[in-house]
Amino acid sequence: MTADTREVAVADNHELAVAEVRDAYAAWPPGTPVRLAKRTSNLFRFRDTDPKAGQNQAAARGLDVSAFGHVLQVDPVRKTAWVGAMTTYEDLCDATLRHGLMPLVVPQLKTITLGGAVTGLGIESTSLRSGMPHESVLEMEILTGDGRVVRATEDNEYADLFRGFPNSYGTLGYTLSLTIELEPVKRFVHLRHFRFASAEGCMDAIARIAAEGSYRGHQADFVDGTMFAPDELYLTVGAFSDVAPWRSDYTGQQVYYESVRREKEDFLTIANYLWRWDTDWFWCSRPFGVQKPLIRRLWPRRYRRSDVYRKLVAFDRRHGLSDTLLARRQLPPREAVIQDVEIPVERGAEFLRFFQENVGMSPVWMCPLRLRGERVWPLYPLQPGEVYVNFGFWGTVPLPPGRTDGYHNRLVEDEVAKLDGHKSLYSTSFYAEDDFYRRYNGDAYRALKSAYDGEGRLLGLYEKCVSGR
Repeated sequence: MTADTREVAVADNHELAVAEVRDAYAAWPPGTPVRLAKRTSNLFRFRDTDPKAGQNQAAARGLDVSAFGHVLQVDPVRKTAWVGAMTTYEDLCDATLRHGLMPLVVPQLKTITLGGAVTGLGIESTSLRSGMPHESVLEMEILTGDGRVVRATEDNEYADLFRGFPNSYGTLGYTLSLTIELEPVKRFVHLRHFRFASAEGCMDAIARIAAEGSYRGHQADFVDGTMFAPDELYLTVGAFSDVAPWRSDYTGQQVYYESVRREKEDFLTIANYLWRWDTDWFWCSRPFGVQKPLIRRLWPRRYRRSDVYRKLVAFDRRHGLSDTLLARRQLPPREAVIQDVEIPVERGAEFLRFFQENVGMSPVWMCPLRLRGERVWPLYPLQPGEVYVNFGFWGTVPLPPGRTDGYHNRLVEDEVAKLDGHKSLYSTSFYAEDDFYRRYNGDAYRALKSAYDGEGRLLGLYEKCVSGR
């Protein structure tokens, strides 16, 4: 089979899959909530569902989108890829790295899907120079809430949907495929870890990197950071490199985030760099004991993955194991505080002080970002040219006496608003509906909902992300 013949076959198979999912959606039982039958999820809005409650067997299984979990084409000349929306970044990068290319932004966890990173936003250490994943999308093929399949670009008749799709969380429709830009890579990433004794010094350094594209002579192809304590913060600045005097590997016995405190300089292969956080789910594998040397040696390497840990968390949530153990030990209940927030860099130190005083969780991930260009995205209204810092914190903290679940998360929401920041919606939220739509451009959202899901077959954004229907 020639290359041209293979491309025709791929396109034909994809069109067949599109027709089948469009027909399946049209036949979906009226009034039944639509959900996707996905193998993995990186959302932290756990729902208690009974698949037998008022749903037929097909609806209980979810809409089958497994046909859209493949890389359809990589064009190394144009530096683009045509990708099924349910393709994980693990599979996507496996395909592109063979050509010496990578997506402009590769979110930290292997099982995040391309479609999920676009509709739910994504971020990583290239976001200071390349923005978010949706900013390198050239075309989206979308099954809309009203059952159409449309191809949306920044300048065609569906440009409003193209711009409004990021942060819509599957409430306007589902992407079936996307065409994205790629960029060339080198074999290795050369890391330098810079320590700061104050949040102010760290934020000043981020602003300097944003202005100059380097730090202390080190090219800033990648930038993220870790706060361990108010007087112990690190920025990790990475540069593409053709050579590596040594190569570290944090998929084995060593833990990546611990190396940030120990090493001043490091080298990783590009693949190991992209997935440096996945092996231990940042630092969140700690409760499972995986970072203890003996347990780590016994824990199979293939199960040192973020999706495995999340399944363990879901099992615990479903059966209330941790809550029962705390009660038996007569310890206070704990609240899950799992959030990512974007704060303007000039107010980042203020946020970290608030967080330390009111939540006290550590470490905290720090990832600077800036929109790639002048284009704005209505449902997540960051300002062009503005430098933000994403602060990610994921864990549990004890509830003060007399406080109920949601106490710390509400504090965070209020502080983010005071600091002119934004909060990602993949986890729990507590906004009142009018406040929510004021922050996430309700006027633009309602216009899009009317145009592409006029009968409301899909949940609304507030219902899906806040009220939990």
